[in-house]
Amino acid sequence: MNESASAKKTRVVDQSALKEVFKHVGLSPKASAGWVKPFSFTGSYKRDVVLGAKFWREGMALLSKIPKKLHRSKEQKVMADIIQLSCRTARERFLTLHADAVYRKLTKNLSEFKRVDELVYDVAKLVPGLTPTQKQVDAENGMMQSEKDGVEVDQGIFLAQVLALPDAGMHLCHTMLRPKIESIERAAEFVERGVIDFGPAKIERQGNAAVVTVKNPRFLNAEDDDTLDDTETAADIAILDPMSEICILRGDVVDHPKYKGRKIFSAGINLTHLYRGKIPYLWYIRRDMGIVNKMLRGLAMGGASPDEVYGGTHEKPWVAGVDVFAIGGGCQYLLAMDYVVAGSDAYMTLPARKEGIIPGAANLRLTRFVGARLARQAILMGRRFECDSPEGRMICDKIVPPGKMDQAIDRVIEDFTGSGVVSAAGNRRAFRVGEEPLDTFRRYMAVYCREQAYCHFSPALIANLEKHWNAAQRKI
Repeated sequence: MNESASAKKTRVVDQSALKEVFKHVGLSPKASAGWVKPFSFTGSYKRDVVLGAKFWREGMALLSKIPKKLHRSKEQKVMADIIQLSCRTARERFLTLHADAVYRKLTKNLSEFKRVDELVYDVAKLVPGLTPTQKQVDAENGMMQSEKDGVEVDQGIFLAQVLALPDAGMHLCHTMLRPKIESIERAAEFVERGVIDFGPAKIERQGNAAVVTVKNPRFLNAEDDDTLDDTETAADIAILDPMSEICILRGDVVDHPKYKGRKIFSAGINLTHLYRGKIPYLWYIRRDMGIVNKMLRGLAMGGASPDEVYGGTHEKPWVAGVDVFAIGGGCQYLLAMDYVVAGSDAYMTLPARKEGIIPGAANLRLTRFVGARLARQAILMGRRFECDSPEGRMICDKIVPPGKMDQAIDRVIEDFTGSGVVSAAGNRRAFRVGEEPLDTFRRYMAVYCREQAYCHFSPALIANLEKHWNAAQRKI
């Protein structure tokens, strides 16, 4: 790919202004003189790898001479921001030229499948400085979210550029729709036993249904890095199970005094863990390109394309049972369901404004249910939907008294499977190809990967959690 000479030019910032900042933060202008000079990527992959690696290495060396984030002066903070912005601008420029070549090298010309958590660390070895190494990410893992410089933002930049490419992006979507290795290994166990309890999630067969139950009682069944992998494995097994025809998603009984003895569907992302730096950036991508998209689309099996136009996936209908509330990520799951049963006292929210993040693929999907105006009110202004309301019934299909949820779900299972669900997969594909073809999802995720990375490390996120969640006072 070629660029014009002017477009190739990568200028850090105004050099004279930058030198003044160097003086204020105690960095030697002489030592940094080479780094501040503008340079051009050439369009040659090999040459640009060398140019970029040198620039990013020198930039990180300069950043290392500045105190850690919470101990920086105003001038030092400006300097750190300039270094990070300059390095990220260069990464965007490099990937605009070479993202396709990088991805094809990592996947042997699209013949190998690498999930995002493997891909982003392999590229750090292939093109040094383009994404952080595992060691660099681990160095920030023990920090509070407010203390992190956000090296993982560069993972988001890389994934966004890959997903922006039709062929590479569709290949990555395909990869994330494949069943996990652990799921395949344990599927036979589920066929034999009819139940597997992973701890944070449980799967059990109930008649013709495979029921996945999320279990995080201390945090009202919130999702975090401790729950995601096991829940995705359980969902994979539910879809793979040859002895069931339908999948159910529930939340388990919780311990909280206010709700003791009751099931709760989901409290969304674990905000306490988020505030304390225990939610990695890749968690969002693994979740929305993995488990949530698998519920919507099914599993990509073998090398066959999961694109509906080419035959699609192995899939089953999904039904959710909403007890008490479906907050944030809980509400996002409902937008991927084929049928939703909710208690008459339950409600749904997408409190993205109060959290400071993008609510998964809700921005893509919620308008299909409630329209553009209500979707913006929910996401941008925190509007709450009572399940038993005209707006709530646009998302929920059946409203029942809270004490009748189990019986209602049993009835839905019978209604779905009583005459077989032979046409369910075909009808699901026919809906999706008009509402959200896989290529539309790919394009959405290209935006989401970049924007969520910046949101995840934004000072506004910390301020929101302290203001609306009292996060600083909550125990982990």
